[in-house]
Amino acid sequence: MKLTIRNAHEEWREPVEKETHRQAAKLEKLLKRYSPDLVNLHADIEKHARKESYTFTLNLSLPTGTLHATGEGSDVLASVKVAFAEICAQCKKHQSLLRKDYEWKRKRPRLRVPA
Repeated sequence: MKLTIRNAHEEWREPVEKETHRQAAKLEKLLKRYSPDLVNLHADIEKHARKESYTFTLNLSLPTGTLHATGEGSDVLASVKVAFAEICAQCKKHQSLLRKDYEWKRKRPRLRVPA
């Protein structure tokens, strides 16, 4: 997986990169089937000028599509965690759509009636 982070100021750079790499390792477990060269993860972080709020934006480019997620929080690391939680949920949904899970009817266990 190719990872790029933009607009990380000096005071945020180290904690943001550390948390991003940790969360990206979790995301790689979901993306085992894709070639690592074809998966790109772009991250962008910005601070709102008027309020103490940070926005962390993720773009995940896969061979089968592109996923976007945004995390907003009062802390830099909180916004990173929110964005990665959202992108993991989207990735799981995207993969279930590719597998066509909606077409497979799940068998329900039958209740046994005591004789």
